[in-house]
Amino acid sequence: MNIGFIGLGNMGGPMAANLAAAGHVVTGFDLTAPCPAGVDAAASAGAAASGADVVITMLPNGDILRKVADEIIPAMSQGAVFCDCSTVDVESARAVADQAVASRLMAVDAPVSGGVGGATGGTLTFMAGGSDVGFSKVSPLFDVMGQKAVHCGPSGAGQSAKICNNMILGATMIATCEAFALADKLGLDRQKMFDVVSTSSGYSWSMNAYCPAPGVGPMSPADTGYQPGFAADLMLKDLRLSQQAAKAVDADTPMGARATELYATFVEDEDGQGRDFSAMLARFEKRGRG
Repeated sequence: MNIGFIGLGNMGGPMAANLAAAGHVVTGFDLTAPCPAGVDAAASAGAAASGADVVITMLPNGDILRKVADEIIPAMSQGAVFCDCSTVDVESARAVADQAVASRLMAVDAPVSGGVGGATGGTLTFMAGGSDVGFSKVSPLFDVMGQKAVHCGPSGAGQSAKICNNMILGATMIATCEAFALADKLGLDRQKMFDVVSTSSGYSWSMNAYCPAPGVGPMSPADTGYQPGFAADLMLKDLRLSQQAAKAVDADTPMGARATELYATFVEDEDGQGRDFSAMLARFEKRGRG
């Protein structure tokens, strides 16, 4: 396929490179990041989108997505697919999809899970919203960039799934970090705790696959000084999106709200900025009940 790719940062760059390596013709644009190997550079977002079968965007937030959509939708060919892989608010995802469909394009919102490692290794999970036809057209690209793609429903469903998933992730990581800090003060060996919890009812992805305790469980950012695999500030962004969505539909999410508050404190008032979201463990190690 001819693919336009807009947003070539830490996630978009390796995703575009994987598509080019698989034999697709990829034209990319980013205001600051360079084009990766195999990707042709365009002078503008509109130029990258012109003539493409599929245009993929990987952008920081909904406001930027809307601005980029205003530029690229008029440049796209009728019948092409606008596939947004950013994590943004559901309202923006649906608004951009409506704008694309009104211009006789297909729209898919497909945020990802897997972080920079998944983007580089081509093992991302895509949570997609949009029409059956649009999803079918971009599915071969998801197969290149990831290991799994789930069609979650109509436009906005992909963002909804991502927001709900990451609200769970934020809350469970906090609980996992709290438990390790408590275990320390009770004199329980961390490895013994992991051996029990990882095979008991406390099992979770945060414990088993991404353990926040250095030297325990599989290799994780905890073993590299909490260099971000998934940065705490990105977790905060996703948690705030979850609370924005909860407010819009009058959903009671007290755990999600508290997780948002804790990550806001960690990132904005403590030392969480630029660290992995599992670095929350060090925070609890130093704190008492007061």
